[in-house]
Amino acid sequence: MASTEITIGSVSLKNPVICGSGEHVMTEAGLQSALDAGVGAVVAKSINETQAAKDQLDRTDYALLDGDWNRLPWDFTAPRNATLACRSGLQKMDFDTWLEIITRLDATAANSGKYVIGSIILADLDAAVDMAQRMAAAGVRILEFNIGTPYGDEAAGVVTTERATARVTEIVKAVCDAVYIPVWAKITGQSENVAALAQAARAGGAETVVLMGRFLGMIPELDTQAPLLGTNLGTGGGWALPMTCYWLAKSRAALGADVPLIGMNGARTGNDVLRMILAGAHAVEISSAVFTNGFSVLADAVKTVESYLANRDQNTMEIVGRAADRVVSFSGLPQRPGFWEQFVPPEAL
Repeated sequence: MASTEITIGSVSLKNPVICGSGEHVMTEAGLQSALDAGVGAVVAKSINETQAAKDQLDRTDYALLDGDWNRLPWDFTAPRNATLACRSGLQKMDFDTWLEIITRLDATAANSGKYVIGSIILADLDAAVDMAQRMAAAGVRILEFNIGTPYGDEAAGVVTTERATARVTEIVKAVCDAVYIPVWAKITGQSENVAALAQAARAGGAETVVLMGRFLGMIPELDTQAPLLGTNLGTGGGWALPMTCYWLAKSRAALGADVPLIGMNGARTGNDVLRMILAGAHAVEISSAVFTNGFSVLADAVKTVESYLANRDQNTMEIVGRAADRVVSFSGLPQRPGFWEQFVPPEAL
């Protein structure tokens, strides 16, 4: 019989759809809306100890772009192929107030088999360890440790984008050794070898690895000849899905099929969740699409996953990595001399 349940280390989720962190879960109402949508878990808006990270929230700006890089209206009907470009900030609430909300909602969510996950973005390691310990002591059941924000190079000392494997292992180990709850390490996609970062996070004790964070970019505007929103931006959209699936498959091959992975960056629908699962993810975080299109995105994704599995009489666990495990090397593909000629303009032949 088909089942959407999935096991991620010591954690069992009702379904593999997770609401990822972002402005849409900055408030208690946002967290509750995500839970009400039927997800297996929601990751609360990230926090750290720096005042600069809080202040950055007052400097944020956002833009939705179409396929020609023209701005779209922000009316919560963003098309499938829209790109989100933004500069963001962290939770402005003081830590104790935010922790009380997360802990209370997580305790209530446990009654229906769901999770509210605390999230810390690294600035100072000692401060991150202290926050992690306080979250665990308060009763938060899962911690996401974000060391892969795209903004590290633009906000030094406020957030970090960790790319060195030894450093990743060191900082993840410091947090994992300090708490008894599962730690999910969220890593960057701004690396020539994301799979190596995933290995490093696991070596540090992470129960699962979330891959991968958005990309930093810059988009010149033709009318003003200035950068969009005045600066470098975090960018994400459905176009990122192939890259995330690639690194999920590579990480699965490097770490082994039994090591749980969580996909994010590029998932906007339930079908995208399924694609990432087939690439090796045990669960998938949807974030930008919720921010731009509302919490119904999550409910629709859960229904899509349920229908897909029911129609095929499969369980979530059965399909994890099925596509990844069928990837053939280039040298193993059949030779088809002249096949390329069908795909070039006639004038080229």
